[in-house]
Amino acid sequence: MTCSRHGSRAFQELCKASPKFHTNAQVWQQCRRLSYESSRPHDSSSQSRGGRSLAAIVAIGIGTSFLYGSQQVGFREAHAEAPAAPLEIKTEKPKKRKGVSKEDNRDLISSQHLQVKKSWENPGVYAWGSNSGRTAAPDSEETYVKTPRRIPFFDGVLLRDIKLDRNFGAAVTENGDLLQWGTSYSKDNPQPAMTLKGKNLVSISISRDRVVGLAKNGKVYSLPVSQADQASGPKLQESTWIPFWTSPASVSYRILQPKDLSWGERVSAISGGLEHLLLLTSTGRLFSAASGSQDFPSRGQMGVPGLTWTTRPEGPYDMCHEISTLRGFEISRIAAGDYHSLALDKEGRVFAFGDNSVGQLGFDYNPESPNIDAPSLLPIQKLYSGTNQQPKVISVAAGGVNSFFTIDAMRVAGQGEDSSSSRGLGRVTADTWSCGQGIWGGLGNGRWTHVQGTPIKVKALSGLFEWDEKANRAVPIRLAHLSVGSTHAAAIMNNVTHVGATEKSSENDTNWGADVLWWGGNEFYQLGTRKRNNVSNPTYIAPMDVMADKEKGRREQHRFQITPRHSVKINGRTVSIEQRIECGRNITAVYSGV
Repeated sequence: MTCSRHGSRAFQELCKASPKFHTNAQVWQQCRRLSYESSRPHDSSSQSRGGRSLAAIVAIGIGTSFLYGSQQVGFREAHAEAPAAPLEIKTEKPKKRKGVSKEDNRDLISSQHLQVKKSWENPGVYAWGSNSGRTAAPDSEETYVKTPRRIPFFDGVLLRDIKLDRNFGAAVTENGDLLQWGTSYSKDNPQPAMTLKGKNLVSISISRDRVVGLAKNGKVYSLPVSQADQASGPKLQESTWIPFWTSPASVSYRILQPKDLSWGERVSAISGGLEHLLLLTSTGRLFSAASGSQDFPSRGQMGVPGLTWTTRPEGPYDMCHEISTLRGFEISRIAAGDYHSLALDKEGRVFAFGDNSVGQLGFDYNPESPNIDAPSLLPIQKLYSGTNQQPKVISVAAGGVNSFFTIDAMRVAGQGEDSSSSRGLGRVTADTWSCGQGIWGGLGNGRWTHVQGTPIKVKALSGLFEWDEKANRAVPIRLAHLSVGSTHAAAIMNNVTHVGATEKSSENDTNWGADVLWWGGNEFYQLGTRKRNNVSNPTYIAPMDVMADKEKGRREQHRFQITPRHSVKINGRTVSIEQRIECGRNITAVYSGV
């Protein structure tokens, strides 16, 4: 009995001693079974049989182990009593270096910290994508700019806004002056040049052939893209520093002025497509106007039922029309695609009108009526039917033939549900929905859909949470901004950021920015992935300045993060700046904005 139990224990140790042996599952299970049988209580005769069985099993085990090992190592001499060589433990080398400054150590620790630092030290514009019109790289004749590249003219320049077409670009300087460049502006000299000065512009919109600028005082200016048309067109008389003295403007432009504005009411935001412009006033009223000189809007994007070139009222072709259907709704946000429009009111209701040929308005496509010329309310509630969530649209975005809606969905008690015992009541989930054409991946839902009428959830940008250390709770990650181009888009996440690292804080205290995800058409390398394939799922791209990471000896690849607003010193003065993204017509830019 004792011998059998002792033999069983020895056999188990033998089976476990060879890692090659017990990796064979069938042999190991057989060892366990025979070992168990040899350890069971038997009579004296069975003990001797057990001893002989044990000896045979031990011999088989030793032979099998030796044979298996010999097949692997070629019959090398083995010593059972020799202990296994200890494993060599390799520790990761610290990234910090002795004898360097605290700031240099931070650069070594974090690529994100280095990105933030570079954006403050070297403000400017990175552009990539189509360069057929010398927009992404005015000093180069390359057809494509495949990776983010700085435009030398904008080195150290801060901008209020920028808009990009594959054939021309326009930007508003820190002082509110207008810059233009590209072959559509001037074939002979496509370099950036100052055009409209002294108007204190805050934002711009571009149509197919005109640039529209919104001034801080609410005035809206419309001027041709072409330098030749600016010089040859009619010029308005402008006041001068001499009282009661006027002089012709330096360039030809028109003023778009909505009628019957109340006292103190002014235009506060603009957004436009290829042919039309939306104008939002400070009181929530919405107007529309023709923004191009080639074609009059004819797909319902103006929001005025029955309005065409032949039925338009007397007056200038680009006169402003109030969208009377929305009178009484306080509109807070607007967005325009190529031929469609979106309006969001303060209650979270979305109105859509214009071209719906691929479902970009959020309604199913109707071949008998592809255009909707009157603002129509989107049934957002249906998207959350049966989910016990109450949705409210927070923001809208549009571009090309796509529309996007960001929604806060709050958990509420369902029918017959006891609110006192229900968990998660009041919890808000941030979701993003899209509709329109996804053949180039523009929907961001991982599919290549031709027509998508009913909005579909962008899962990569929905239901995200993070832990907020200051609030000491999980908070939803919303979208800070969504820029939509003709076929591609970029989403800036409103995740927790940190830009407060100073000389007094720890050397491990590093700055980091907001995450950015990209998707959609990539025929012209406009996504910045350094490849040409279209992307249907939102993805990250590499930092703008990849060489900065390599100079620090960093080999691993990191993602690009955008720098949030912060006050820094530039050329001896303190300025509040942030990085922004603009997705244009087959071209993209990241710029330093004020």
